[in-house]
Amino acid sequence: MADFARSTNPEVQAQLDRLSKLSPAGDRLGLERVSALLDRLGRPQDALPPVLHVAGTNGKGSTAAFLRGALEAAGHKVHAFTSPHLVRFNERIRVAGRLIDDEELAKLLARVIDAGGGIEPSFFEVATVAAFVAFAQTPADACILEVGLGGRLDATNVIEKPLVTGIANLALDHQQFLGNGLPDIAGEKAAIAKPGVPLVTQLYPPAVGRRIERIARDRGATWLPRGGAWDAVARQGKLRYRDEQGQLDLPLPRLPGRHQAMNAALAVAMLRHQHALEVPPSALTAAMGWVDWPARLQRLAPGPLVGVREVWLDGGHNPSAARQIASFVRHRFGDGKPLHLVFASLATKDPPGMLEPFRGMVSRVHAVPIPDHACFAPSDLVEIASELGFAADAHDSVEEALATVPEEARVMIFGSLYLAGVVLAANDQTPD
Repeated sequence: MADFARSTNPEVQAQLDRLSKLSPAGDRLGLERVSALLDRLGRPQDALPPVLHVAGTNGKGSTAAFLRGALEAAGHKVHAFTSPHLVRFNERIRVAGRLIDDEELAKLLARVIDAGGGIEPSFFEVATVAAFVAFAQTPADACILEVGLGGRLDATNVIEKPLVTGIANLALDHQQFLGNGLPDIAGEKAAIAKPGVPLVTQLYPPAVGRRIERIARDRGATWLPRGGAWDAVARQGKLRYRDEQGQLDLPLPRLPGRHQAMNAALAVAMLRHQHALEVPPSALTAAMGWVDWPARLQRLAPGPLVGVREVWLDGGHNPSAARQIASFVRHRFGDGKPLHLVFASLATKDPPGMLEPFRGMVSRVHAVPIPDHACFAPSDLVEIASELGFAADAHDSVEEALATVPEEARVMIFGSLYLAGVVLAANDQTPD
């Protein structure tokens, strides 16, 4: 499926138009094309500052955000490459702490696309290479890379010697690329492991852990799972973390959702198991209160789309993420206020699995499309929701759906990061 972007800047849009014409549609994994393109551009990946590489099904973006928050709180300049963007392509590339500006981005995209003749790089490969070129040109102390899809064949995996690698939560997603079982998916993601580099992970079921342990051993990496080399628990309003260096009592992250505590803990463990960058406990404490990650259980501000009603937004797009959202709703809200879901799903996803966790919690499901993306028709989502016992209606847009929700109701919009981007743009909340 295409992942193309739009820009209000004509120079950037001209390059995005070129990319949409030159880049083949659909996700394509493999390191041959990105390696060839990087070679043509002088191997900018070799000039990056120490790299912190994060994979996972859910939570890797939040983990990257916590890493950046802690490093910046410690006074370090940080590059960051994350995906997908929500509103602007620029969100993917943060150079020494700031989003890349339009003029620089247009020149960078033109340079990378010009160099790709005969290679036919994908959209994500061009984005990755553009980020590496930008990062190589600007001094910084650290570089955070979020894996796009999988790990073993993801374009970011050309980095030969990262400082530390990490794997966040694992769940079934992208099975057409990564395999049908959690051990297979774990194997793809664990392949970011590199010789002599710590691989810091969450705690997984035994079969999954054994697969990760085997891959780490085969690749000469040191596997550091939660529950072994380090551990953490959210208890009594604190994130209690321990490893061989000692124990920390940190504030819980301000990002909503119990799962964010473990994403933050993974970032803490990654930082405490590397020795190139000094990050004192005070910086870890600061990060818990600083970090913001849009479209992750975000309460929307009053704006042109939502007015003054209570609307929450999450980009969760698989059953595991839906369970986290439902858990948040169950534990956060006990006031009896009716909950309405505005829901969409890409054509490759699992709508029944995403709706199932909300049984008994929802007054009505409002099914909407995802503009410019292959997605389930709202009428099909209504049929799925009805079979699960939900009252449901189909709408042509989020605006239309919200217009039918009573003013006194609470709304949760979820199902896709692409939908989240549409919502943020319509409500004038462009991430910065």
